[in-house]
Amino acid sequence: MWRFAGLELSAARAAIDAAFEAGITLFDTADIYGFGEQGFGKAEELLGRVFADAPEYRDRMVLATKGGITPPTPYNSSAEYLTKAIDDSLQRLGTDRIDLWQIHRPDILTHPQEIARAVEAAHSAGKIRAFGVSNFTQAQISTLAQFSAVPIVSTQPELSPLRIDTIENGELDQAIAMDMAVLAWSPLGGGRIGDPSNEREQNVAGALSGVAASHGVSRTAAAYSWIMAHPARPIPIVGSQNPARIAEAADAFKITWTRADWYSVLVAARGVPLP
Repeated sequence: MWRFAGLELSAARAAIDAAFEAGITLFDTADIYGFGEQGFGKAEELLGRVFADAPEYRDRMVLATKGGITPPTPYNSSAEYLTKAIDDSLQRLGTDRIDLWQIHRPDILTHPQEIARAVEAAHSAGKIRAFGVSNFTQAQISTLAQFSAVPIVSTQPELSPLRIDTIENGELDQAIAMDMAVLAWSPLGGGRIGDPSNEREQNVAGALSGVAASHGVSRTAAAYSWIMAHPARPIPIVGSQNPARIAEAADAFKITWTRADWYSVLVAARGVPLP
């Protein structure tokens, strides 16, 4: 929901309705979304207006949000700030609980024990039901997990057929080992899957298009499906606010990947043959 801020209420509801109709129930936002054009917290505020207009929407979704980015600082995960960030998100969203609360970016200057105590307090108070991280390294996740009585249930890395570091550097293997859900942000490579601009991007798009055509779906749906085929079962975050594009995401389930097809996309992304 990072582009959610600034929509009219009717357009906001239409986007959410399209997601529900496609079977999407996880909605991921953040307190920083809207910053720059609409303002800090504006995406959460708009979702809060949707809940006020249609209270039944709240119970139909798994509501995820994030905190910890503090322009221009840039990051703050002190216990004092995290406590305030969670309370502020609850107020903007107009809800009494957040299903999944995540630290948006790691704050190097905060000891993980301090983070853990703040999260535990919010969890005990019923303000958050589960805890995750976003853009954390494997070492940062492992270290924080040692101090936290509340398990880290999710990680949110950048992952797409054009951003395969997460696949090759062990991040997804760690997610499997720790039973963390993987929320893949920018699964379309910042739009480059749809509009490739160099040879590597064109090769990846071509490999995806071949599979997409054989299953009667779009290249976008093939990109989502390629991510979802990994054993870590990553969940692509669909960034579009266009109801038709949101509905298109469900086509990802129409593809059954052969190993040859899946690896052909990986090879195109690597730019060199596999060993």
